[in-house]
Amino acid sequence: MAKDICVSTFALKAIADLRKKYITTSRDDIFRKRLDGQLDRDADGNLIAKPLTFTSTGDTHGVALIEGSGGGKTSLVHHVLSNHSALQSDDPTYRPWVGVRVPSPATLKSLGLEILRETGYPGVSKSRKEWDIWLLVRSRLKLLGTVVLWIDEAHDLFRAGKAVEDILKMLKSVMQGEGAVILVLSGVDTLWQMASYDDQVKRRFSKVTLPSISASTHEKPLRGLIKKFCAEADLSPPDEVDLIDRLIYASRGRFGRCIENSLAALECAVLAGDTKVTIQHFAESWGAHEDVVPGKNVFLSPRWAEIDLAELHKPL
Repeated sequence: MAKDICVSTFALKAIADLRKKYITTSRDDIFRKRLDGQLDRDADGNLIAKPLTFTSTGDTHGVALIEGSGGGKTSLVHHVLSNHSALQSDDPTYRPWVGVRVPSPATLKSLGLEILRETGYPGVSKSRKEWDIWLLVRSRLKLLGTVVLWIDEAHDLFRAGKAVEDILKMLKSVMQGEGAVILVLSGVDTLWQMASYDDQVKRRFSKVTLPSISASTHEKPLRGLIKKFCAEADLSPPDEVDLIDRLIYASRGRFGRCIENSLAALECAVLAGDTKVTIQHFAESWGAHEDVVPGKNVFLSPRWAEIDLAELHKPL
């Protein structure tokens, strides 16, 4: 006869709330400082909603934020832009910053349409020419007083098959002349490889690389976060000595994935009716997500560091 499991709705609600929270780290400061370097200042030295220009024709510079998949770069950029004192407005006709994700299909035309849609511009016919759409984009951003244009998952744009120089030329156009904006691009390593194709573009962007985390640098803060998560869900925290080492490895060294995997383990414990989180809960939740056999489970194998995570999902 199946055992009845008492699931804590309080704990599940707490975990759901934790998933919505943003965790501030030193990574925020790294990006914020690079962004601040592209903004102008008033007579008192305070940052203002105006791009810093670097030529007599009013050209701006941008920031390229590079990090592997699952690191949390999207949340980071959104948090910084949403809380930057110089980029906030209660006026719906004034948008100091605009953020979009490269749509599918990833083309310059679809990206231009997405920017127009995000800024509330009335429906634009898909039959319009690409260059005409981008003229509208520039005009719309100027009208809204936009200072920062953020394009997330920008690497997808370069996978669409269009010539790299054409893409870079169009992106560069919004950073030139009257109404020029600071362009923020976020994506994986291939983004910088493509952006570096053009020396002029490379000089215009400040590259920010968020490196993989390691147990030597993040063991203490991650264990502290997990302990805090458990306290909010009324659970006892795990105490296995090598848990954080395994967690970071299983998360491919990505901070965002470490948080996701930790909260998944807490949820696994709650659904099992347990009041203490253990490494077994990490093994069950991670193993189910990755669909791996016990011998390839980083949280179970005694030789976990030898597991090649890149080979886990390759077809036999």
